Amino acid sequence: MINFHYETNFKLESKENYIDWINRIIDSEGYLEGDINYIFCDDEYLLEINKNYLDHDTYTDIITFDYTNGKVISSDIYISIDRVKENAIDFKVEFDIELLRVMAHGILHLCNYKDKSAEEAALMRNKEEEKIKLFHVEH
Repeated sequence: MINFHYETNFKLESKENYIDWINRIIDSEGYLEGDINYIFCDDEYLLEINKNYLDHDTYTDIITFDYTNGKVISSDIYISIDRVKENAIDFKVEFDIELLRVMAHGILHLCNYKDKSAEEAALMRNKEEEKIKLFHVEH
C-alpha cells in the first residue's frame, strides 16, 4: 500500500494518479508493491532525520529507508518540499517535474539503482527520465 503523509502545508493533488504511477514504476522494474510511505516535509524536518539517522549535517531532497524484502518494496521515503522547490529553480524545470524526479529516485534506489559513481548517477538520471514519462502516459 502506498500512503502519503504531510509534515508541511504541501499536499499532492490527485494522489490516485501518483499511486498508479508509482505502481507502474515498481512493476516496470520487476518488483511488487509492499508498504511505501512518502513523507513530505520541510528542510528542517529532513535535516533532523539526516543528523539523527545518517549522521550527516546537510540538507538533502530525499532520504529513503529501505525495508524491501526480496522483490516486495517497502520503505519510508522522506522528501523535503523546500529542496524540491530550490532544485526546480536551479535545474530550470517545473516544480511538478522535479517532484516526480525525486519521487521516482526513491523508488529506483529500492530497485537497487545506485548513484555514487558517475556511471551509476548517469544511469539513475536516465531511469528517472524514463519513469517521469510514465506519469505523463496516462495523465
